[in-house]
Amino acid sequence: MPALSDRAWSPYLAGVLIGLLQIPAFLLMDTALGTSSSYVTAGDSLAVLADPGLRALDYAARHLEGAKNWWQVALVVGIALGAYVSSRLSGTRRRGVSTVWARATGISRPARRFAMAFGAGFIMLLGARIADGCTSGHGISGMAQLAVGSIVAVTAMFAGGIATAFLFRRV
Repeated sequence: MPALSDRAWSPYLAGVLIGLLQIPAFLLMDTALGTSSSYVTAGDSLAVLADPGLRALDYAARHLEGAKNWWQVALVVGIALGAYVSSRLSGTRRRGVSTVWARATGISRPARRFAMAFGAGFIMLLGARIADGCTSGHGISGMAQLAVGSIVAVTAMFAGGIATAFLFRRV
């Protein structure tokens, strides 16, 4: 078993461990792993603070009520905290822009890298909401259930990722 201080884990072992998280997710929360709804839950919560009348809308109420929505928010926070703790324990925390990123994109200033990453993340989240699920929702949960929509979504995600890699690839 790998240690938390290891620089990297086997992707096969990590994949199996993530796949096994499906079991408690279905047994305890009656839901699959996924993260894109957490942003809607957080956004709806902020919107209701500004206008409490929004709580009466059916769409907002769906994302504000129930443990399922807040469990996904906790999952996203846990992913971010886990990545931070892992980088500290393994000594792999980076400062500045990595040379790989700078070489691939031509962006070497942290502010520009942040802006590009934020914009790309926004586009990914928009796509996840349009596709009715994110990469973890479709790729892990949907594929585990052999859902046809998830198979189509994951195929499209891989095609988009490969196309993007070719666009940004510098020769």
